[in-house]
Amino acid sequence: MLKIHIIKNFFEKMDRYRMAVDFLIILLMISTVFIFWFGFTTIKNLNITNTELGEKISLLENKMASTTVEIQENIAQTETSLAQALEEEARSREQQLSGVQDKVGTISGTVTDLEKLSNTDPELLQKYSKVFFLNEHFAPAKLVEIPNEYKYYESRVYQLHDKVWPYLNSMLNSAKASGIDLYVYSAYRSFNTQEALKGQYTVIYGAGTANQFSADQGYSEHQLGTTVDLITTGIGGTLAGFDDTETYNWLLQNAHKFGFTLSYPKNNGYYIYEPWHWRFVGVQLATDLKNQNKNFYDMNQRDIDEYLVNIFD
Repeated sequence: MLKIHIIKNFFEKMDRYRMAVDFLIILLMISTVFIFWFGFTTIKNLNITNTELGEKISLLENKMASTTVEIQENIAQTETSLAQALEEEARSREQQLSGVQDKVGTISGTVTDLEKLSNTDPELLQKYSKVFFLNEHFAPAKLVEIPNEYKYYESRVYQLHDKVWPYLNSMLNSAKASGIDLYVYSAYRSFNTQEALKGQYTVIYGAGTANQFSADQGYSEHQLGTTVDLITTGIGGTLAGFDDTETYNWLLQNAHKFGFTLSYPKNNGYYIYEPWHWRFVGVQLATDLKNQNKNFYDMNQRDIDEYLVNIFD
């Protein structure tokens, strides 16, 4: 009986142990499920957080990249603006410097022109020949004698304005190099010399005829020392027939290059046609007269005066 009771108690204890074990197993299973569920939820939440974080990081990276590009663009624009500003400043300073240089050049040019004009006889480009008058005291500041090799009559003394002689000398040499015989027949005449010459012509030809080809004293271009009568060989030592020569044609085509112009062409309103009478007026004016087919005495005196400053250039 005691044995049965002991066995019964054993099995009852075993049942209780089994129930405890079953409970523990159930509890363990529930815990395991809970742990798995918690872990899964945590991992899910963690994945979501990582995704959001990744997105935020990606957005931040994009923003940083965009900001970097914007900063670079701003830097580039700033550099461009600075370069443009520096270029404009440099250009402005260059213009200012150029303006100053122009002003200095203008002032310098004006001073130079004034110096040139102060050393140039204002009469040299005046219209004489019954228009303007040279008094008996006028004479070029300096005269030089023309060498014998350029004179038609070597025994005569011919003088010329010292600044005109280099131009005439060049013209005579150029003619010679071209096979043209060109010589000086007459040059500077003083007031008194012209007076005496006009008196002789008046006695010989009469006042009316003499006035057609000879100027009164004070009205002759020869008194300026810038005018010459030219002659060539083959016409008997006289001026008649000079316009029919090759020498005259050469002068028509080339005299302006050396600053000389024909004072009294055909149909002028002052004197008879004088193809031998050439006056120095400067290369610029002589060339303009040639190119425009104009006569010196047909120009306005005010326009002529503008050439005075460059007469010996």
